[in-house]
Amino acid sequence: MTQAALTHPPAATEPADPAPERRGLPRLAAARWDWLGPIVVALFAGLLRFWNLGHPNAFVFDETYYPKDAWSLLRQGYEGTWPEHANEQVLAVPQQIPLTSAPEFIAHPPLGKWVIALGEWGFGLHPFGWRFMTALLGTVTVLMLARIGRRLFGSTLIGCTAALLMAVDGLQLVMSRVGLLDGVQMFFVLAAFGALLIDRDHARVRLAAVLPDRGGDTVRLGWRPWRITAGVCLGAAAGVKWNGVMVLAAFGVLTVLWDRSGRRWAGARRPWRSMLRRDAGPAFLATVGAAFVVYVGGWAGWLFTGGGKGSTGGGFDRHWADDRAGLSPDSFLGVPLPQLPMGWVPAPLRSLWHYHAQMYDFNTGLSSPHTYQSNPFSWLVQGRPVSMYWEQVPAGQHGCTASGGCAAQILGLGTPLLWWTACFALVYLLWRWAFRRDWRSGAVLCAVAGVYLPWFQYQERTVFSFYMVVLVPFLCLAVAQMLGAMLGPEGCSPGRRRIGAAGAGLVVLAIMACFAFFYPLYTAEVIPMTAWQDRMWFTTWI
Repeated sequence: MTQAALTHPPAATEPADPAPERRGLPRLAAARWDWLGPIVVALFAGLLRFWNLGHPNAFVFDETYYPKDAWSLLRQGYEGTWPEHANEQVLAVPQQIPLTSAPEFIAHPPLGKWVIALGEWGFGLHPFGWRFMTALLGTVTVLMLARIGRRLFGSTLIGCTAALLMAVDGLQLVMSRVGLLDGVQMFFVLAAFGALLIDRDHARVRLAAVLPDRGGDTVRLGWRPWRITAGVCLGAAAGVKWNGVMVLAAFGVLTVLWDRSGRRWAGARRPWRSMLRRDAGPAFLATVGAAFVVYVGGWAGWLFTGGGKGSTGGGFDRHWADDRAGLSPDSFLGVPLPQLPMGWVPAPLRSLWHYHAQMYDFNTGLSSPHTYQSNPFSWLVQGRPVSMYWEQVPAGQHGCTASGGCAAQILGLGTPLLWWTACFALVYLLWRWAFRRDWRSGAVLCAVAGVYLPWFQYQERTVFSFYMVVLVPFLCLAVAQMLGAMLGPEGCSPGRRRIGAAGAGLVVLAIMACFAFFYPLYTAEVIPMTAWQDRMWFTTWI
């Protein structure tokens, strides 16, 4: 298949259908494996994520916040305060928790907690309930990645390889088994990437119809529901955590560059002008417009549970603007604002604006030291993983038979060999994009840039390596692409293919073995202290 760069057009011979030919295989059998392979890998991932999901019966790391916020949303529509010693009460008799209606200042939007609340609605306020949705989304993400990889690379094998790698990544496993927000955001970001990929393919089909007369300047691409779907998913990602906005910006650039490339392929004489005139505006409305609607919609509980003017009910600062005509007394996002008459804006929206100013100040100013904070420069090599749960088990308790005692830990550590391989894979993709004009490499790199690079501007902020779970799908795509290159093209000699298959297979088996070795640290399995020490390869992991 002819390759194209992110900013360059594909060759005129590029097929509209991204699926490759399958020589020697009946079409029906090939179509069956297109779905059967991804489903098998997803079932394997689901077994790992749901097995003994309620263990440990404790609040893991920031589970002390989000499951309780989710329960508040479920009960009263906004995050409320909790009584002292609520953690012990939740784990003992959650149905007797006297949830107060007093609002609580929360630093993240509510949508991710609404997702967690779905599991609590179905299974109650206990560990299985507040981890259910993250485990489900973590499993579905593996299925999505297999299908996305197949569409991106035109190979079910490469797509399933990427999905298998993610199924055995330790960080993705851990974040799928705890009630935190980042696994939810990962789902929405990957779904948006897949939707844009489908939109690109559909646009190429429409552009192919004008190839005989080379009408790339004038063709209208019409209704593009998959790009709207991407906007919905990106709005949801931002509604989980604000860094989703940076991914929205990166993917917005990606989709319009694909439009420009497609128009040049279809014979446009001025592809940039054609893209700006016919595609840029609709793309902005479809992505940014849809994202804005979804983001504001995620605040529906906060907006509609405050009662009338003068009421004291509702979420934090819900009635801040009731007796004010402006937006903020001082500034917003650090920029001084004139006191313009804004009384025509509904008070709940002005209160929401003010609340966002406080959230921004908190998130950008968070610099309290933490034992497991780390610098983004160390994240790709897993320099400082986060210990989310730790219990030292004396001999004779909880199945510990070691005379020196045992340990049970949940460590937010990506499978080391996978992440280190991904570092080489990213360099390979950079080379493919820059020198081979490979649009697929450019797409993956765009996602990596949108997720990873924005964190470097927060050198003073308290940040953690587990934020990179959103990056895991794209690292797995990068490794799978590199392994596909090791395998070699279909036209090469059988001997070359055998050697390539052996090399790629050994890499995958080594990554799976590495995952199996560290598996006890991902699931709080009780292991002898000596076995735990054997897994502490670096002092920064302790």
